Amino acid sequence: MVKRIVALIFITSLLGLAACASRAVPTLAPAAEAPREALGVAPSVASDSFAGNIQGQAVPGAPQAQPERLVIKNSSLSLVVDDPVKSLDNISSLADEMGGFVVTANMSETVLDSGAKAPQGNITIRIPAERLTEALKRIKAESKQAPLNESINSQDVTSEYTDLGSRLRNLEAAEAQLTEIMGSATKTEDVLAVYNQLVQVREQIEVIKGQMKYYEESAAMSAISVDLVANAAVQPLTIGGWQPVGTARNAVQALINTLKMLGSLVIWIILYILPVVLVLSVIFVLPLRWLWRAWRRSHPKAIKKASPPVPPEQPT
Repeated sequence: MVKRIVALIFITSLLGLAACASRAVPTLAPAAEAPREALGVAPSVASDSFAGNIQGQAVPGAPQAQPERLVIKNSSLSLVVDDPVKSLDNISSLADEMGGFVVTANMSETVLDSGAKAPQGNITIRIPAERLTEALKRIKAESKQAPLNESINSQDVTSEYTDLGSRLRNLEAAEAQLTEIMGSATKTEDVLAVYNQLVQVREQIEVIKGQMKYYEESAAMSAISVDLVANAAVQPLTIGGWQPVGTARNAVQALINTLKMLGSLVIWIILYILPVVLVLSVIFVLPLRWLWRAWRRSHPKAIKKASPPVPPEQPT
């Protein structure tokens, strides 16, 4: 019984250390989206050699192998294309061709300063990390000009992954000892106490495994987010070969928009308001005037009585 109590105290200490360590783990901000399994796509294969180096037991006297770096690379860029819809389809096909998948894809319309509408799109894909450079080169080929903006973000998560592997081994050892203690316990209260601790340990194990899986998949599959802008949306304002810029461009564009608004107002007045006024006059005003004249002709005395008397002229 003394050995069992000592073992319980040891396990409880392990749990306390694991809980403190789990609170101190830095969380990785997702670059573009949730892990792949949340999208209903088969997960990618993680680096078995890296996992083996991280989780393998050290052999006394043997040289320790350095684990390969676990780096998460993501990219984002904006392209000016002739047809955003077609370019979005091409990028989607590229992801499938490279063994990746589409995370999100959206198409919308933007209203230009001139009042015209132009399509624009956004697509986020994941492709194998070793083909990131090739994928970016092929995506840039969709445009005839340089990207409006481009960025590549890298994050080395080797230390975080190693720390998670160490804590996972400690928790799995605690789980094995708790399972052994619960199997030899005879009292109901002892079984329940050990069971509650075992549940907590297993929950922490699942959380750590999920974090490690996310690191592995994020490092294996790089995310590329592409904004597709229609060529018409970035064309400069041209008037007779003159291309105003800055304040002059804004003033000229405002003048054009005002003239367009006034022209539209005149068209509405001629084609809509005037016909409506004429129709209402025919329906209401003309009948009322006819009724008023008819009543005056049939009641001339009443009209004379209602009229005020005209004062006589004073002699000069």
